[in-house]
Amino acid sequence: MPKNKKRNTPHRGGSGGGGSGAAAATAATAGGQHRNVQPFSDEDASIETMSHCSGYSDPSSFAEDGPEVLDEEGTQEDLEYKLKGFIDLTLDKSAKTRQAALEGIKNALASKMLYEFILERRMTLTDSIERCLKKGKGDEQRAAAALASVLCIQLGPGIESEEVLKTLGPILKKIICDGTASIQARQTCATCFGVCCFIATDDITELYSTLQCLENIFTKSYLKEKDTNVICSTPNTALHISSLLAWTLLLTICPINEVKKKLEVHFHKLPSLLSSDDVNMRIAAGESLALLFELARGMESDFFYEDMESLTQILRTLATDGNKHRAKVDKRKQRSVFRDILRAVEERDFPTETVKFGPERMYIDCWVKKHTYDTFKEILGSGMQYHLQSNEFLRNVFELGPPVMLDAAALKTMKISRFERHLYNSAAFKARTKARSKCRDKRADVGEFF
Repeated sequence: MPKNKKRNTPHRGGSGGGGSGAAAATAATAGGQHRNVQPFSDEDASIETMSHCSGYSDPSSFAEDGPEVLDEEGTQEDLEYKLKGFIDLTLDKSAKTRQAALEGIKNALASKMLYEFILERRMTLTDSIERCLKKGKGDEQRAAAALASVLCIQLGPGIESEEVLKTLGPILKKIICDGTASIQARQTCATCFGVCCFIATDDITELYSTLQCLENIFTKSYLKEKDTNVICSTPNTALHISSLLAWTLLLTICPINEVKKKLEVHFHKLPSLLSSDDVNMRIAAGESLALLFELARGMESDFFYEDMESLTQILRTLATDGNKHRAKVDKRKQRSVFRDILRAVEERDFPTETVKFGPERMYIDCWVKKHTYDTFKEILGSGMQYHLQSNEFLRNVFELGPPVMLDAAALKTMKISRFERHLYNSAAFKARTKARSKCRDKRADVGEFF
């Protein structure tokens, strides 16, 4: 099929009457009249603009379908054509259109390696993100910060990502510290600031400055002398959690002297967060403590913690928590995590986890590696496995070596269709249900016997 015919056919997710992005753009400039674009106007998008937007695939389709659909149902040229359209739409006058465009680019970059494509358009993308962070609000700032994280993950360490951080860093810092900004936007900016610094910075002073910025945020949750024994959650708790996790990530790449300084300051204050009434804060604080113990013992094998007895008692209580006022899901999640944290603090043990991706597997055997993996998994979502296979930066971080080259036949044998995946999950569900039924029958028999 000729290219022009193919592109004029509405994509999946596009409306039948909207036409393609190319057709809409042509209609917008019909008769030789050029319409001036006024980005960030408060006016709603015109019908013409929405028609232009509908010509591109729904941004969420990248996240739902992943690289499998990109390989089988669309060519590289089609994908790049869609991405060019999304990049253009980041200048649209409608905030919703800009947000959808940002999310579309982010989902595509999370699902597939497009290094050459974004390298050519790095400045344009950075300018778009900067503009949306400065002029946008709430969800648009959140989407822009999320895209910035994935952009740096694609670029990896080097001059390009350094320039991205140099441009966006001051804006991210300003939003994080802005009490009037959206909590969700500040939360995503805190994660983005930490991740981009982890990837890009070679300047030790910039690293320390970022650490201090994040530290100033999460330490506001520390238990004050005048407070009770329980830390009550606030609307800012989610921001404090993200700041703590980003700070912990950066601590793993700090020089030993700086790590020692931070340990002296925070080792006796961080446990106070374990008394928070927010389960996610308790878990974040517990995992950060386990990682700090791992770093401290890595520097000094005979490391001694003065309040070890009281700390292990708190951890043991959380690992066996049965408070009725807490939700069952929260208690189950908390007990599972804190059993591992207690083992790490008391016995210096870590339950090794295995992550499979393609023909390879990775063993997560320490808290530093687990925290790093969890951070990038949260950003990339279902694209994490693809990036572990193809992204040289992530493969270097996890010491996986150069990417494994596979031919088309090997890739085809590894793929499982959605239908096969559905059948497998259904069979597994039936097996679990049958096992539970047998277990219930046994308990009923025992009850009748007694």
